[in-house]
Amino acid sequence: MAFKIYTKTGDKGQTSLYGGRRLPKSHIRIDAYGTVDELNSHIGLIRDQLNDDTLRELLKNIQDRLFTIGANLASDPEKEMKVPDILMTDVEILEKAIDEMNETLPGLKNFILPGGHTTVSYCHIARCVCRRAERITVALQQVEPVEEIVLIYINRLSDYLFVLGRKLSMDLGVEEVAWNARK
Repeated sequence: MAFKIYTKTGDKGQTSLYGGRRLPKSHIRIDAYGTVDELNSHIGLIRDQLNDDTLRELLKNIQDRLFTIGANLASDPEKEMKVPDILMTDVEILEKAIDEMNETLPGLKNFILPGGHTTVSYCHIARCVCRRAERITVALQQVEPVEEIVLIYINRLSDYLFVLGRKLSMDLGVEEVAWNARK
């Protein structure tokens, strides 16, 4: 017999956390891990545009970490259970990648307008979704426990996505368009 994807248990607007607690689908915890899932999809879209195997592997690693964060956020904080960990070494991998890309980029004197190439635009969209995931997770942390490392990783990931967009602009020969405020 084939596995059925639908359970019908969410038809009345509720869902279960890992651990069994039922919450309305509008709960901030559900919004947090749903936004992380959305971010993961955008990163998959970026990865699909690239030919650089090293970069594709790093993005796959980031997607794996985002699944870990999603599992962490989807777990009932009131229950003692084993959930996957995000480690400081995961943050350090992002920081190292940011530093390596920054070494090749010109200094930044202005804000950059998103665009110039589809892949660069995807990076900026992912960065914006990442920032939203961060804001929602911060709001969740104000009412329920969230591991600090989750917030650190998400924050660093948005920085990584910004620098990745700049690096891809350079690699693709696309001019970065600086934002100049109207005077």
